[in-house]
Amino acid sequence: MMLTALGLMSGTSLDGVDVALIETDGKQVQAFGPSGYRPYGPAERNLLRQALSEAVHLQQRDARPGSLGDAERAVTQAHAEAVAAFLAQNRMRAEDVDIVGFHGQTVLHRPERRLTVQIGDAPALARAIHIPVMHDFRAADVEAGGQGAPLVPVYHRALAHSLEREGPIVVVNIGGVSNITYIDGNDALIACDTGPGNALLDDFMYRTMNQPFDADGKFAALGKVDEAWIARALELPFFASPPPKSLDRNDFAALRLGDVLPADGAATLTAFTAAAIARIIPLLPRRPRSWIVCGGGARNLTMLRMLRERVGSATVEAAETLGWASDAIEAQAFGFLAVRGMKGLPLSYPATTGVPMPMTGGVIARP
Repeated sequence: MMLTALGLMSGTSLDGVDVALIETDGKQVQAFGPSGYRPYGPAERNLLRQALSEAVHLQQRDARPGSLGDAERAVTQAHAEAVAAFLAQNRMRAEDVDIVGFHGQTVLHRPERRLTVQIGDAPALARAIHIPVMHDFRAADVEAGGQGAPLVPVYHRALAHSLEREGPIVVVNIGGVSNITYIDGNDALIACDTGPGNALLDDFMYRTMNQPFDADGKFAALGKVDEAWIARALELPFFASPPPKSLDRNDFAALRLGDVLPADGAATLTAFTAAAIARIIPLLPRRPRSWIVCGGGARNLTMLRMLRERVGSATVEAAETLGWASDAIEAQAFGFLAVRGMKGLPLSYPATTGVPMPMTGGVIARP
């Protein structure tokens, strides 16, 4: 049975809330609906940055000390506003939506401690929007010994199968962290985080230029890449580890460029993201024929160029060129995962998160 699902995503880039509607049975997508976006304001973004810094000390997933309680309320309110605006703009009623998939805002991801924390009050959100809310997608996987990330691969597979092209295909999502889904026919589904996405670059731009990101990669295009710095960074043990593997947004925050010109720093961090993605190639069963890039990084033309330079003869395409709504894919995915969770279908697999067996997940909060 096809259901109408509204997916919500607030990623590690801390830019805002993505909203996307799909019709799906949890196995295939019958139709893509409209999408929307509610940006975080400067005060909200600063509060989330503070919550991220304080979350490193968390020992329990339900604890909300310090600024985390305020940040959770802000995240919940922003999502409620995003849903209300989306429904109004598209002349929809709450009754038109069967389920909302609410990821929340990740503030800590430490699967080695069987701990992952996403802030956001799902029962309060369900009451505010008058729609059932599926949330807490990662906890069951992490409790079972999985990485809890990435969760989007099952949705990437549904999208890739609609292309009817020869594999292997890799779908790359470049958000705050970069992750890939390797798809080769119906059987091979491998996924992992590959390294930094936009987080290091965004933080650098904020620190040095007081800008939230490098629009279109124009700033990095002016700089010179420090290949020696990248080579040293790629010697970190994470990059040689086979999939599945996952990261916290701040896992590479200790890496420092030193005293560099801002354009050179942006160029080097952009190239580092591309190099880290390409570093996964030797760890995959077969060399990919095509790379499809989605997420915020798909708009960074310099990042796409640098990735093309590092993956050999394979094609590199932005998801938009295939008719996919790149900015909405992760939000769509959590609508898709909400329906899968409702039906008890797996959200994660041994080769995507390292969980011992295929795992469903998610908890429903009702209005």
